[in-house]
Amino acid sequence: MEMQFLIEEMTRPSPRSILLASLTFLFAMHLWRRIRRTSDAHSPPGPFAWPVVGNAVQLGKSPHLYFSRMSRKYGNVFQIKLGCRDVVVLNRDAIKQALVKKGFDFAGRPDFTSFKYVSNGNSMAFATVSESWKLHRKVAQSTVRMFSSNNINTKKAFENHVVCEVRELLHIFLKKTKEQRYFQPMTYLVVSIANIMAAVCFGKRYSYDDAEFSQVVGRNDQFSQTVGAGSMVDVMPWLQYFPNPIKTMFENFKDLNREFSTFVLNKVIEHRKTIQASKIRDMTDAFIMALDKDQDSSPVKDYVPPTLGDIFGASQDTLSTALQWIILILVRFPNIQLRLQEEVDKVVNRRRLPTIEDQSNLPYVTAFIYEVLRFTSFVPLTIPHSTITDTTIMGYTIPKDTVIFINQWSSNHDPNHWTQPEIFDPLRFLDQRGLLNKDLASSVLMFSLGKRRCIGEELSKMQMFLFTSLLVHQVHFSPNPEKPPSMDYIYGLTIKPKQFSIAVSLRDSMEVLEEVCQTPLFGEKTCTN
Repeated sequence: MEMQFLIEEMTRPSPRSILLASLTFLFAMHLWRRIRRTSDAHSPPGPFAWPVVGNAVQLGKSPHLYFSRMSRKYGNVFQIKLGCRDVVVLNRDAIKQALVKKGFDFAGRPDFTSFKYVSNGNSMAFATVSESWKLHRKVAQSTVRMFSSNNINTKKAFENHVVCEVRELLHIFLKKTKEQRYFQPMTYLVVSIANIMAAVCFGKRYSYDDAEFSQVVGRNDQFSQTVGAGSMVDVMPWLQYFPNPIKTMFENFKDLNREFSTFVLNKVIEHRKTIQASKIRDMTDAFIMALDKDQDSSPVKDYVPPTLGDIFGASQDTLSTALQWIILILVRFPNIQLRLQEEVDKVVNRRRLPTIEDQSNLPYVTAFIYEVLRFTSFVPLTIPHSTITDTTIMGYTIPKDTVIFINQWSSNHDPNHWTQPEIFDPLRFLDQRGLLNKDLASSVLMFSLGKRRCIGEELSKMQMFLFTSLLVHQVHFSPNPEKPPSMDYIYGLTIKPKQFSIAVSLRDSMEVLEEVCQTPLFGEKTCTN
């Protein structure tokens, strides 16, 4: 009996031998797939990938820079491995080839874990292409366009929201400067931009100390770090099942999505109770009317909250990030701030404020904005794509359901296209007559291309122009000489500058700004505390 027990114990595999056998099997499978991939001349080349983790460790804190280095070695189309996922990375010229010339093939979204929690899986931005998605996007495009170009009334109302929110922001900036001389502007910029989009989307702005609103809009960095290209929980989803920092971050991500979805849904419910067919009060009304035409199609109704969530969430995150970079660059390059002020002063006197109609006469301001977009490339990689069919790109075969990363940073910093791309220089966008070079400006890649090009692009550019021209018209920004701001950043779906301190001083009185915000447009006063 004892001998039989001893034999069973000796032949029973130990945990160590099971682990060793498992690792050997994984390594053998990895080596087999590696040999198979390299033997296929039609598959994109790429760096060696380790078992289990692939190339995840090599990405570092700036994946877009790693991808750009790899593109110099392997070309504009190369392949990496993240966890068990094969990922094809597109750089420079390959981006337009894929998103424009073969837009349908590359218009999918991967089945990433994090995407399932954005708007309960109904997000237009994170959903893959389908017939209902096409209808959804078409309606969304036309509705957003109403607020940026098609309708003069809604366009002017939007402009008034921006002007009045700038007033509120400057009051806080000046107060903070008086109280403590130098302060960090990031939180106030987030709330300011979110307030503009809240007014446009929901017809309401919030005070800067509103706890619920601050909670909803104050965690953009957590969101963008979870859904950005290279997110660990998406390429190694098993990380969410045992205690580790990735699991904790993902749990927070799910919580913030629930809170955000509830916030938006409550706004839609309130609007449905009071909506009038004869009057569009804001974007929520516009979407309800557009998406509820077919009363027999209940799934269409469900698109209203996620569509608003996409527009409100994406726009306030992108624009607040843009403003952080704009102000940082103004204090980093005082000569550029001075030139902006000189151009605005030349076109706009002190008795009125800059308007969107002034843009054609302010080419340096517009060139400055395009250079901010190009130089910072603060959306370095788009939301990950996937192929929805077997396809090819630049001679390489890309199977269906392959994850695609679009490295916008590589296009905006391509030395073959841009002279000294590492230098911040708005003048690169002006021709010999001092006018904006529209062809060069259109080549800046920030809002993606093709079928998934951002529907809020024009609204965003209009808002950046208004903010920049209004700010340099009204105030001057100064850095803290004891803590000079750096260009260091935190990586995510959007890359945000690290905290920096500024002081703000009036260039003149705010009398004109106050007068404009006391004059109601279209029967309503849009700016109230």
